[in-house]
Amino acid sequence: MEITASATTPEGELTEEQKLQQELDAAYAMTVQSNSIPGWPQGPGTYGDAAIVMEVETGAILYSKNIKDHHFPASITKVLTALVAMENGQFVDPVVFSHDSLAFIQPGDAYIGMKEGNQITLEQGLYATLLASANEVAYAVAENVGKNAGYDYNWFIERMNARCRELGGENSNFANPHGLHDPNHYTCAKDMALIGREIFRHPEFFNIVQTLQYTIPASETTEEHIFQQKHKMLYPANAEYYEWAVGGKTGYTSEALSTLITMADNGNMQLVCVVLRTHGRNVYPDTRNLLDYAFSNFTRIPAAEVETSEDVEQILSTPDNTDPAVGKGYVIVPNGMEFKDLAMEIVPDSENAGEGTIEYRYSSTLLGTARAVLSQSYIDSRQKDTKGREPDQKPDEKKKDKDDQLLSFLSDKTDLEKYVIFGGAVVLLILTAVLITIIRSRKKR
Repeated sequence: MEITASATTPEGELTEEQKLQQELDAAYAMTVQSNSIPGWPQGPGTYGDAAIVMEVETGAILYSKNIKDHHFPASITKVLTALVAMENGQFVDPVVFSHDSLAFIQPGDAYIGMKEGNQITLEQGLYATLLASANEVAYAVAENVGKNAGYDYNWFIERMNARCRELGGENSNFANPHGLHDPNHYTCAKDMALIGREIFRHPEFFNIVQTLQYTIPASETTEEHIFQQKHKMLYPANAEYYEWAVGGKTGYTSEALSTLITMADNGNMQLVCVVLRTHGRNVYPDTRNLLDYAFSNFTRIPAAEVETSEDVEQILSTPDNTDPAVGKGYVIVPNGMEFKDLAMEIVPDSENAGEGTIEYRYSSTLLGTARAVLSQSYIDSRQKDTKGREPDQKPDEKKKDKDDQLLSFLSDKTDLEKYVIFGGAVVLLILTAVLITIIRSRKKR
């Protein structure tokens, strides 16, 4: 995006257009860390301060730009709000609007005009939260899911943070369910991608976000509300439409600038793209460029079709409902590389030596995992490596056993017997020292 700078102000200060151009240039010039990986497909620059593309099946990070830096997420926070709500509530649960759910709204904040005492279902609340980005509804969803679970609003916020950590997020702190500015409410591109990856396990989320217009019908407590989807890449008639986009959430505050999380599926790979603190109007073009880059430069392949190591007897299939961290036996291979270029590491199961997890990496970047039955030759070689040790016992554990035996021996002795034993030990040490001294003296002579 290029902006023609107008003349400077009489005082010599930069115009708003010039300031924006400086911000754009600075953001675009930031280092893209994934581009420094030797042999890695070179990704595009972005006009945001942070960006990531993560492959859903493997969790492989295909593009990374400042992915652990703290930034304000704005309304893409609501993806995590929806995740926690779906995991802890039912669509038919009531959502009643309290005074607290409305009192914080300020002029200019996104809302749909709910009133104290209104009641809707959790399903209707999630449509309003994700499509209209209604802040008062996001608050009411959090408050009521907490209450329906036997807790309160603060419990829901605690669950948001706990859930992020459970997914591997390490650089976030969520202070509210809506994303309105709070200096203590921040995240990073990687953490949001992990949240987006997990949301793929909830098809009901995609049913909601792929709806272009939704109506909450009038009821005894609530008037009719009609609202539309705000993510332009999901609108077929919009210039920003992206044919493989299947979901996402927009965000903006003056402190966060534009943020966007987008889920895409081309039939071969599923991706999550997150862009944070995007300057100007580049949030959609940047996302499009990143998704095109990932779809065009990487291939997902089943490890069972290409793994030939003698250490592996068989690649196991993994159930669809398994922990996504385990993987389902797929590996992402950058174009221009071969499967043999990836480093393989076997992590045997601690309780079942016959099976393990294979991790595939390129230049320390994890590109996939697979469960496997290990070959007998690999098992035999591991047993040779541990020959001489007691089964499943480490050297420091042996030392601990000997110490425990000594303590057990002394425990049933009287104080007098203990004094005799310790005294004898001291005398023996002294005699040993004297004998060594005499031997050394004679050798010198």
